[in-house]
Amino acid sequence: MGQPTPATDDGWWRSAVIYQVYVRSFADGDGDGTGDLAGVRARLPYLAELGVDALWFNPWYRSPMKDGGYDVADYRAVDPAFGTLAEAEKLIAEARELGIRTLVDIVPNHVSDQHPWFRAALAGGPERELFHFRPGRGEHGDLPPNDWQSEFGGPAWTRLPDGDWYLHLFAPEQPDLNWAHPAVRQEHEDILRFWFERGVAGVRIDSAALLVKHPELPDVTEGRDPHPYVDRDELHDVYRAWRAVADEYGAVFVGEVWLPDAERFARYLRPDELHTAFNFSFMSCPWDAARLRRSIDDTLAEHAPVGAPATWVLCNHDVTRTVTRYGRADTGFDFATKAFGTPTDLALGTRRARAAALLSLALPGVVYVYQGEELGLPEADIPLDRIEDPMHARSGGTDPGRDGCRVPLPWAAGEPHAGFGGEPWLPQPDGWAAYAADRQAEDPGSMLRLYREAVRLRPVFGDGPPTWLPAPDGVLAFARADALCVVNLSDTPVDLPVHSALLLAGGPLDTAGRLPRDTAVWLRA
Repeated sequence: MGQPTPATDDGWWRSAVIYQVYVRSFADGDGDGTGDLAGVRARLPYLAELGVDALWFNPWYRSPMKDGGYDVADYRAVDPAFGTLAEAEKLIAEARELGIRTLVDIVPNHVSDQHPWFRAALAGGPERELFHFRPGRGEHGDLPPNDWQSEFGGPAWTRLPDGDWYLHLFAPEQPDLNWAHPAVRQEHEDILRFWFERGVAGVRIDSAALLVKHPELPDVTEGRDPHPYVDRDELHDVYRAWRAVADEYGAVFVGEVWLPDAERFARYLRPDELHTAFNFSFMSCPWDAARLRRSIDDTLAEHAPVGAPATWVLCNHDVTRTVTRYGRADTGFDFATKAFGTPTDLALGTRRARAAALLSLALPGVVYVYQGEELGLPEADIPLDRIEDPMHARSGGTDPGRDGCRVPLPWAAGEPHAGFGGEPWLPQPDGWAAYAADRQAEDPGSMLRLYREAVRLRPVFGDGPPTWLPAPDGVLAFARADALCVVNLSDTPVDLPVHSALLLAGGPLDTAGRLPRDTAVWLRA
């Protein structure tokens, strides 16, 4: 077993750079085409050279993989496709020796339909109380108990042969837990302790605002307040109990909290609840200076009353990759932009992604980097017969799903499958080797080299908030400590502000020393 994280908190998480590892697509250590913990362990030197402070792992637990591991059958076992619990313990310890902490994913809203609890519930055991079973509506009970819809499309209810229905806000293979039952709460606190004892430094909480349901499971009528299953007040008692557990180990939380109400959002970040929560407004912004500045200001203002650091995210395992998103029309992030055949200007998207990387890394707080973003990977088009994401099937084929951002990484340009390992579980596009890490490591102008240098230089911005500087329309310019960040989102090159040195540039300046469009620089004041 790895060494438990000591019960101290040095505040590392307040300004960390955290790298997201989607294990299945990171690196294949045994040649079977699926990424695994052996592959991650072999690439720890790469991650150390990148300079990240921590790794966040998407679920590596035993799972039927009906939703990429977010259908968990056993939280205390690593899925055999990825390795063993002993390997996970070695990975946590080896990463820590390199100065890299580990965060794991917890999915408290639901479990797999193969979880022992649900299997016992289907057999008529007392575990039935741990889920939401209800009779149907209509004369013969053949209508769902309410009008709730699955996040993946279609009704959030599935009928069983005995006539009852069970609730699943996601896929039918992911039955929702009943968080009103004390056994559910106790089990999750025990799961936290299990991983904290193995040296995990923190936990990312999936769908953190959805756990608690109104006891009567009423319809979602327009304007219902409070919502019957989103952001229920009872949730805060759950996270206060979790925080007490985390504080014993000096561990931290980041919540996946999608809420439009800033005040409600901030409640999750009070000193006795979660440490941080993902900031999705920044990721969702179009490439527009005014909108981005407003998102930055609003985010910092939301976090200030509770003293929590902001988080900055450009992409994750659920979102169209940054290069592709920014290479499309100047719209904000929208799942609709994933439509098949959407034209993309990858050169434009790459310039903007480089600028966005410098912008996010210059801001105060925590930055998350999804694997492959540091390589400038675009979204991949997956052949229809190879799509695995349940969102595709549940949408009737109208949504291509999220597999396009989950394609296995290219490591070595001259090796089969771009050095990933065996034939990848998702097909790599033609030309994928051009993005290989080994090739980029030798290219001073590559995306990888830009990320490495930006992470190394990031401390020059200090700990304070940004001070906005006068700038032309379409330009973002701010100072922190004795460093400046300037991002040109306008249509024309702009002069740089007075400075003593150029620290880092997302692209070359023009012949007059001006900052071109869609480019960012870091300057010393």
